[in-house]
Amino acid sequence: MTVFERLAGFSHRHRWTALIVWVVVLAALWAGASAAGDRYRQDHSLPGTESQRALELLTEHGSDQAGDSLEIVLHDANGLERTEVRERVEAMLAEVAELPLVAQVRTPYEDGTAALSADGTVGYATVVLQVRSEQMAVADTQHLYDTASAAAGDGLRVELGGEAARALAESDGGGAEGAGIMAALVILVFMFGTVIAAGLPVITAVFAVGSTMAVIVLASHWFTIADYTPYVMMLVGLGVGIDYALLVFARFRSELVAGAGPQEASRRALDAAGRTVFFAGCTVILALLGLVALGLGSLQGMALGVALTVLVTMLASLTLLPALLAIFGARFARQFPARAARRAARGKAATGAGWRRWGAAVQRRPVAVLLVSVAALGALAVPAAGLRLGFADAGNDPAGSTSRAAYDLMSQGFGPGFNGPLVVVAEEPGGTALEAAGEAAGVLAGTPGVAATTPPIPAADGTVATVIVFPASAPQDEATSELVAALRTEVLPGLAERTGAGYLVGGATAAVEDFSATVAERMPLFVAIVVGLSVLLLMVVFRSLLIPLKAALLNLLSIGAALGAVTLVFQHGLLGFEPGPIEAFIPVLIFAIVFGLSMDYEIFLISRIHEEWTRTGDHRLAVREGLAHTGSVITAAGAIMIVVFSAFMLSADRMLQQFGFGMAVAIFLDAVVIRCLIVPAAMRLMGRRAWWLPAPLARLLPAVELEKPRHRP
Repeated sequence: MTVFERLAGFSHRHRWTALIVWVVVLAALWAGASAAGDRYRQDHSLPGTESQRALELLTEHGSDQAGDSLEIVLHDANGLERTEVRERVEAMLAEVAELPLVAQVRTPYEDGTAALSADGTVGYATVVLQVRSEQMAVADTQHLYDTASAAAGDGLRVELGGEAARALAESDGGGAEGAGIMAALVILVFMFGTVIAAGLPVITAVFAVGSTMAVIVLASHWFTIADYTPYVMMLVGLGVGIDYALLVFARFRSELVAGAGPQEASRRALDAAGRTVFFAGCTVILALLGLVALGLGSLQGMALGVALTVLVTMLASLTLLPALLAIFGARFARQFPARAARRAARGKAATGAGWRRWGAAVQRRPVAVLLVSVAALGALAVPAAGLRLGFADAGNDPAGSTSRAAYDLMSQGFGPGFNGPLVVVAEEPGGTALEAAGEAAGVLAGTPGVAATTPPIPAADGTVATVIVFPASAPQDEATSELVAALRTEVLPGLAERTGAGYLVGGATAAVEDFSATVAERMPLFVAIVVGLSVLLLMVVFRSLLIPLKAALLNLLSIGAALGAVTLVFQHGLLGFEPGPIEAFIPVLIFAIVFGLSMDYEIFLISRIHEEWTRTGDHRLAVREGLAHTGSVITAAGAIMIVVFSAFMLSADRMLQQFGFGMAVAIFLDAVVIRCLIVPAAMRLMGRRAWWLPAPLARLLPAVELEKPRHRP
């Protein structure tokens, strides 16, 4: 017996023990997680970039600008310089200055009208923090906001802006998890005909995702894990967990209908579909771990968390699901064959007959099907060439949040660029940094695209000084990106030659540009690692050269088409979404996860084709039969993934919306266009050459059987 058959037999014999162990593990992990609480935090460091060097320089020389800042934005239609309003504001700011993690507070009155709008109705006080925004606890930010907003009233409006303030507006998936599970249940009920049968894949996924979530909560105390990681884990874990369990359960049902008993059906299902789940899961994990190669701290924790989720869902499908099948096996052994018999008695076609006809139709015109499908995906991928990376800012926060209100007031009173200032750092070891910064301020004030600059702000030791530069355009505008590039490549280098000082452009807006550039620069290496490892794994699994290459090319095509759709919808506002840049890490996330998930369907379909090929030796028949046995399962699995991912469009978070939409489009294209059209056509054209492997490679690669050998009759 194979390892998978022995695993099925063990789970069948010890069904209750396996179930109890999973329940105990889930309960124990959540008891520990609930007691410890989470400690999610961001890591926005970008070693080697200009914005990172600017930050390190400010920190080294003790500049207040090394910490991030918040803005307390004030609005009074009757004017902020009225005596009673000014006294109330200054008293509030004095109280804020005494709060923990506050290094300094600059009032809107101390610099004349510099922090007051021209009409005197809008102003802002700058709260310099002792820490970076990502290190600011939400509770501390909330306390600061509560202290500031206590001064509101009698016509005075007080809002809190800045990156740390945006955490107060962050929302969860908006009930997306529940909506996704309910939609998946509906699909599974239609597929299997009973609520109990439909519930088993969902139960398996919930156990796996729940256990992993608790582990991540505990791990957040030792590792840097971003606060958006749990939502991505739930989104991927539910989709993958239900899909993996569905692949095993669908094979279990077909074996029951074929006349096997519950235990034998479970053994055969795990030996065939279980192997598929194992290799597919390994492919997804490899793709996710490829994110580590990007060297971005903000993504590494998320990548490891999602990879762990996939690993646990794979283990649940191979251990918990067989135990549940053993518990309900007798019921299913009566229901599924009886339903198949009633279907036959009514003269309905055998299961998969429609897919056989579909496969035959594709095989009659393989070249036309291939050309039209590839051309359609290629056309959809074209907009991805103009994809502009960036990050959402407070202007994308939900209406009614204090960070969004502060953003709007700042734009109204001073212009959109005041929401994303640049920090220009001047360094002069001779102690004349203040003079060098003063010259920079004069030059920058007359630079096209700059709305205003502040006077130079010296550091404690005088060797470093900063100038705050306010662009004339909003942080997300392409004009702001062009301004950052112009300052770094044209304006400041010429100034540095004249003054002998060094100049760096930093700040949150410049860091976004650096992050985007870093992702674009390291993307080729990341793609090469993921594609290379996946192709190698498929070569080992299928003992073929053409099938892995075909799978890699088609996956790249579907991902490109999905990113093209994301560009149209979110960058160009095609469906009414607010136009803006695509979150900088969305393309790499979608690439890693979709590339791995696409391999799930590839392995499931091709393994069944290979099974029929080894049994019959007829390549055309093998393609038709492989599609007949897997078409409905792939379609249902794809539909479940699509509804789970689409449910995250309900979230108010722009990142989750982009991620969910991109994943849903990618899975739709993969499950429908690629698996149902392109793959059957390509397999028909490749014929027997599909299973060719050069002799040198055959000797080097280890022999791994995806299914038990079945001799041809």
